[in-house]
Amino acid sequence: MTSTPGRQRPTINDVADQAGVSRGTVSRVLNGGRWVSPDAKAAVDAAIKKTGYRVNPHARSLATNRTGSVAFLLTEDHQQLFEDPNFSALLKGTAAALADSDMSLVLIMAGSAAEQKRAVAYIEAGHVDGVLLVSAHSGQRLLADIVGSGVPAIACGIPLGYQRRMGYVAADDEEGAREMVAHLRSLGRRRIATIAGPLDTPGGITRLDGYRVELGDELDESLIRHGDYSRASGEAAMADLLAASPDVDAVFAANDRMAAGALDALAAAGRRVPDDVAVGGFDDSSIAAETEPPLTTMRQPFDRISSEMVRLLLQLIDGQKPAAMTLPTELVRRATT
Repeated sequence: MTSTPGRQRPTINDVADQAGVSRGTVSRVLNGGRWVSPDAKAAVDAAIKKTGYRVNPHARSLATNRTGSVAFLLTEDHQQLFEDPNFSALLKGTAAALADSDMSLVLIMAGSAAEQKRAVAYIEAGHVDGVLLVSAHSGQRLLADIVGSGVPAIACGIPLGYQRRMGYVAADDEEGAREMVAHLRSLGRRRIATIAGPLDTPGGITRLDGYRVELGDELDESLIRHGDYSRASGEAAMADLLAASPDVDAVFAANDRMAAGALDALAAAGRRVPDDVAVGGFDDSSIAAETEPPLTTMRQPFDRISSEMVRLLLQLIDGQKPAAMTLPTELVRRATT
């Protein structure tokens, strides 16, 4: 039986008749497949395709107390979604992973305190089954509110202060930073500076930790600057480093956008890269291949981060306990080192 114009839409009874099972078995398959044999499930799935039956999403929501959607909650201003390629990569990856689970993705932009308050109210009202939390900063009330809401949530990166109460998927930022600094040292560089990210972000903290650990007794605190992950902040920090320490011969920037800004400052100062100053970034975003010269960087596995976030969130929604995962980074050497 197939659905054609002018014919009544197929019902759950039509599916049951076609599959040779009870109406209750079809209902159980539609609501997750628990207590259904593999043969019966296969028969129902085949019958659904043959009849053209489509689930009424409103009825299923009432029956299962599920909305069939999760939120991608980005706690940055709207412009960052378009300027920072990492966020668009994560959004694309999570949407692709959720498509395999027949779940919809709701994008919520919440950069300001007022927007975050509205986002929490929306989430607490039951409009989504779970939350993928991206770019949360320590000190924000948002983390506490999400945990307190009881809505399943998985963070991208370590949820600072809530590591034991919220699951997450993170790149191994500290080890990645150590590897980059070790690479610069292996090239004979001795005055290695860093442009660290904000210290209210997990990457800002742990990548700076990796830089410090790798240098050990050779660490010079005067070669540390901080940016806000923007290209402009990287350019300003590099210009300040050159003014204060003209003998700097390498710099590790905590993301590719700041590394690109450092390259801008070095070009303006007439410094050759990598001859005079070697430059390393972090992320392997699209920017890394577009800089002049192309940027050596640490690759974050954004596709896997996205898919693992979705996997852990769906497990959480199904009643499993929160889980955390740390994924390795990879050195990608290009022309700046």
